[in-house]
Amino acid sequence: MGERKGVNKYYPPDFDPAKHVSLNKYRNSHPLRERARKLSQGILIIRFEMPYNIWCDGCKNHIGMGVRYNAEKKKVGNYYTTPIYRFRMKCHLCVNYIEMQTDPANCDYVIVSGAQRKEERWDMQDNEQILTTEHEEKKKLETDAMYRLEHGTADQGKLRRAIPTLSHIQEAQSAWKDDFAINSMLRRKFREEKKVLQEEEEKDLALQTKANLSIPLVQETEEDRQLAALLKYHSLDSYEDKQKLKRTEISGRSWFPPAPAAAGKATDTLKKLGLAGKALSPKGPAGGSPITSGRLGIVRRRSREGPESVAHGTHTGRPSCDGAAQPSSPAAIGDSLPAVGTASATTLSSSLVADYSDSSSDSDKD
Repeated sequence: MGERKGVNKYYPPDFDPAKHVSLNKYRNSHPLRERARKLSQGILIIRFEMPYNIWCDGCKNHIGMGVRYNAEKKKVGNYYTTPIYRFRMKCHLCVNYIEMQTDPANCDYVIVSGAQRKEERWDMQDNEQILTTEHEEKKKLETDAMYRLEHGTADQGKLRRAIPTLSHIQEAQSAWKDDFAINSMLRRKFREEKKVLQEEEEKDLALQTKANLSIPLVQETEEDRQLAALLKYHSLDSYEDKQKLKRTEISGRSWFPPAPAAAGKATDTLKKLGLAGKALSPKGPAGGSPITSGRLGIVRRRSREGPESVAHGTHTGRPSCDGAAQPSSPAAIGDSLPAVGTASATTLSSSLVADYSDSSSDSDKD
């Protein structure tokens, strides 16, 4: 672009090349315009780029490497024949000014004032890196044969000490030499991990659909499994054992329905009285006298047909050995009543009514 600037320049009518020489002298201006406003003081405005990370002393903020400033550049000295330049710039975060200058001896920049360097340098010798040969040492190696011999012996010692490290590095690099095999192994591993992730996503989606959940599910951990095992209900018998027990009970059951009990109602009454287990035997609880209707609180009521039918044994008579009916009194019937629950109790034609009230009141009514 520089060669095109002088093509379309406007020269006014009073411009005299012999007198003005150039348009800048005609306008009394510098080619650098505002950048050269302090040129009389030996200062030139340039665009300076921060060479490393620093901390500003004014605002204590971090200024990263590569940030650009409009800096005042001036010459402050020489290193042999190399000039030393100083740069003064204003922090873009505060009113503090930062001054830096070149260091030709170390090929670096030095902070003069206004900031502190973020120390990220290291010693090449401490890191076992190859050091550059200085000019004086290089000149001495070229001119002094004895010094060159001593220097060569020291270099051979360094090489012997570095051989184990170099062999270890070489072995590590040889393991990664086959790029195709390493790439295939890595891709195979990625495919397996992707398959596992897809299966877990499908399980989570099925669980969310089943439970109608809209919240995302996280991966279960070993701690979650242990907690779930502690909270899980444990039954003494498993489901298979219970099913097997039910099948055994069904297979051992009789095919035919059970015969109806002759004294089902009486048995229910005895259960309510708490005498069901005791009434199964004709003897009492202690093996003494048999249980009778009087002991159970059962009172025989008088029939509606009158005492004549009772006296002749029409309804309450009991057949004798020759087939004739023999009259029987209520007391005899009560004393000779067999155990409740047997079939002989159904032969009595007289009605027996359970009375739970006081027996004295029933005797008064009779």
